[in-house]
Amino acid sequence: MKPFKIFVINPGSTSTKLALFEDEKCCFETCINHFAPELLKFSCINDQLPLRMRDVEKFLSDNHTDLSDLDVVVARGGGAYSMEGGVYTVDRKLIEDTKAAKGGLHHPSNLGVQMAEIIHNEYGGRMLTVNPPIVDELCDLARVTGISGVYRKAKMHVLNLKETAIHHAAVMGRRYEDCNFVVCHIDGGISVTAHEHGRIIDANDASGGDGPFTPTRTGGIAVTDLIDYCRGKDLDDVMRTCIEAGGFVSHFGTSDSDKIHAMVDEGDKKAALVWNAMIYQIIKYIGAMSAALGGHVDAILLSGRLLRFPDMAEKIREKCGWIAPVVSYPGEFEQEALANGALRVLRGQEEAKTYTGLPVWSGFDD
Repeated sequence: MKPFKIFVINPGSTSTKLALFEDEKCCFETCINHFAPELLKFSCINDQLPLRMRDVEKFLSDNHTDLSDLDVVVARGGGAYSMEGGVYTVDRKLIEDTKAAKGGLHHPSNLGVQMAEIIHNEYGGRMLTVNPPIVDELCDLARVTGISGVYRKAKMHVLNLKETAIHHAAVMGRRYEDCNFVVCHIDGGISVTAHEHGRIIDANDASGGDGPFTPTRTGGIAVTDLIDYCRGKDLDDVMRTCIEAGGFVSHFGTSDSDKIHAMVDEGDKKAALVWNAMIYQIIKYIGAMSAALGGHVDAILLSGRLLRFPDMAEKIREKCGWIAPVVSYPGEFEQEALANGALRVLRGQEEAKTYTGLPVWSGFDD
């Protein structure tokens, strides 16, 4: 039987990843990099769509990629209202709510379903998304803040986090649902999460500026310091600093981790301080998520492109290895996760869900 042809689109904070699968076989995979100064020319994330699609279309043309018999285009989901985990059909409601960031997620992943629609209009096929970043499985204690009516949100790299945990559980000969893991996605954005028996019960709000600072994000800052920083500034500019122009961009004017790490290797004292401070903050959040699991941690799993630098995993292992084994999976499983989710639907092994337009959690009962 003819294999299913699946085109994967995965926009991230500083890249757009593409892949073409025929069933489980990956025919090609590529990563188109977009550096922060170029992206900061746009007033909002949605305005990046023509740039990213131009680069996608150029890649397809340069590599003579034929999508005429496409079965499905599957894209990384974005910031619609929160959903339960699973595979979803991409429809007009999901596209519009994602474009409008109804779930409060201001991240380039919001472009995924918009890019899928453009590919669908050109080549046909179904449109799907898998485990979008606003999947919400938080325990109630993780939601409460010190301001009445303001609650912590679940906005993280769910796709890769869950696939990494599922993969490692299989390596251990166990089911994901029977394990406890601390799982980190370490890239342009950084998520540190507590997985208890197949559910992400706690996490930093990675896209909202919570957690460690990253190549593009400010990370957690004292509220009073942030208020002082905001005085006399346009709030939209402050928002962009927090989610697009913070971290390495603020310190060095670039999100290019290769350049920053090269400076570290050359003995640049500021670069070494900032780089190691980022790792230090990741380590602190791993400790917090381990405590959220009551210390019952089967493994600490590291994934993401910044693990291409060996000192990242080495320093985390040195400080956190006493908690549980630290296992590094450089890169990510996002492309495979998207393709595998689409393939399960195409084969009739799983039914695609329909987006309801309602958040899975909307507050506590009074």
